[in-house]
Amino acid sequence: MTEKTEQVQVGEKGVSQWQLAWRRFRRHKVGRAGAVIVGLFFLMLIFAEFLSPYPHTQQFRDATYAPPTKIHFFDENGRLTRPFVYGLTRTLNTELWRWEYQEDRSRKYPIRFFVRGFPYKLFGLIPTDIHLFGVEADGKIFLFGTDEMGRDLFSRVMMGTRVSLVIGPFVQAISLPIALLLGGVSGFYGGGVDMFLQRVFEIIMSIPTLPLWLALGLALPKGLSPTMRFFGLAGIMALIGWAGRARVIRGVVLAIRSMDFTEAARAVGANDLRIILRHIVPNLASYIIVSVTLGIPGAIIGESGLSFLGIGINEPMVSWGLLLSKANNAATIQSYPWLLIPGVFITVAVLAFNFLGDALRDAFDPFRVV
Repeated sequence: MTEKTEQVQVGEKGVSQWQLAWRRFRRHKVGRAGAVIVGLFFLMLIFAEFLSPYPHTQQFRDATYAPPTKIHFFDENGRLTRPFVYGLTRTLNTELWRWEYQEDRSRKYPIRFFVRGFPYKLFGLIPTDIHLFGVEADGKIFLFGTDEMGRDLFSRVMMGTRVSLVIGPFVQAISLPIALLLGGVSGFYGGGVDMFLQRVFEIIMSIPTLPLWLALGLALPKGLSPTMRFFGLAGIMALIGWAGRARVIRGVVLAIRSMDFTEAARAVGANDLRIILRHIVPNLASYIIVSVTLGIPGAIIGESGLSFLGIGINEPMVSWGLLLSKANNAATIQSYPWLLIPGVFITVAVLAFNFLGDALRDAFDPFRVV
């Protein structure tokens, strides 16, 4: 069957643009994998406390820079048993002047699931103290090790999703309306308005992004609470990143404005507002979805970079970038390589969003064969 015949048959069945896009997306294996990973990350965000065995601020002073805990599935006789961990002992290495940890095989702690731990509110509403896993009594389990203050890195990574994943959509929610408004006005009305706004876009786009982020990040008052600092960082990234998107929207609106259905609506007396709401905005929907999806990774990297440099998120709030800032020199990385684990989460999240965005872009491409 030829491409032309297939396209005709699809048209005869009355398949909508969204159904065609869904068909294309389902065939994009990498995009589906990205969607699954993104979904898992957002589940981590929702159930962060449930997944965390300890509060992300709790300090274990006798376990600073403890390595990831080894989980055992076989007992001393080599028989398969329920997962367990051994206790930890530490000795001070006087040559390197750091603590070294060994397993204490005289103390064995089974790993139990759906255990009671620190209290929290599920979904912010339901008081509970049930956690996915934990160990008994004075046992400790650090899946990703601990940091310089003895805080469980796994719990901190889980809680870090609350900032690192939320800041992306939050930045898009600020920058997208600005880009839609100014880009839409520029493309729809043209003339002097278009000329003026185009120059504004070019001026903003000519400013180097990273130095401006650094300057504005340093300009934030030091007395800001962590929550207000989060909103400040999101606002900075949004107000800098909208210009490029506005130029693309301007081009799309310019093309839609000259299409037959838009001219027909104008010919029958439709006013500008009706044309924009009934014809322009619906045809921008696919671009908006793709643009937002591909814009989120940039916000994640931006926040991570600023936090890594010490001008982003502050304690007690935690983000992946802030956690990665602990691995800021070669000596620390060589001694405590598990501190790089937050960087793995950043990389995987950025790749997953990019894969998903690429798949959505291909799915909404009208020139692709179904």
